[in-house]
Amino acid sequence: MKKINIAIDGPSGAGKSTLAKRMASEFGYIYVDTGGMYRAIGLYVLRQGISIGENQRVKDCLKDINIDIKYISGSQHIFLNGEDVSDLIRTEEISKYASFVSAIPTVRQFLLDLQRALACENNVIMDGRDIGTVILPEASVKIFLTASAEKRAGRRYEELREKGQNVTFESVLENIRQRDKNDSERAIAPLKPADDAITVDTSDINLEESAALLKKVILEKMSNV
Repeated sequence: MKKINIAIDGPSGAGKSTLAKRMASEFGYIYVDTGGMYRAIGLYVLRQGISIGENQRVKDCLKDINIDIKYISGSQHIFLNGEDVSDLIRTEEISKYASFVSAIPTVRQFLLDLQRALACENNVIMDGRDIGTVILPEASVKIFLTASAEKRAGRRYEELREKGQNVTFESVLENIRQRDKNDSERAIAPLKPADDAITVDTSDINLEESAALLKKVILEKMSNV
């Protein structure tokens, strides 16, 4: 039986991971955080002393990288060469490295088979930048989740501060805007809505309202599949 795949794309800080996890729990599907995979590669690259822009060095080290996903107590954990790095990859520095490595075609191809295999074997909700356009073009439901840069930066700032990270709103906003530029202008798989995606803007609604709206959109779309 063909598995049900739900693709949620959108810019950095739009709440994709938070809402996708929630939807996966409500529908009983597997949640796949593709951004976490790029962050794990970014962490490895940083640890190797590779600077942003050294694309060839990133390509050369892919053979030494193994990314694995495990579900522990219903939560997705990202493993890098056997190490659980789920918490280590959620920093602003790693965000910059994730944006860098995700623009390298060889890196995207490196992860493509793993991402598609998960979707073939499970009912999944997968979030990222190019799920509906490249990774799962035949997904049953495609959603483009977005919000204004200022709203996304505010949410990200609060999240990082709660984790004890010393950041400013201005630095987070600048990082958001730079990631938007990098993601939308890259040559391969740029960030954009799939032609048949439904756009959901959460700029002016809270988390509970966003979750309710997203669930409504998914149910309505699935009823017509």
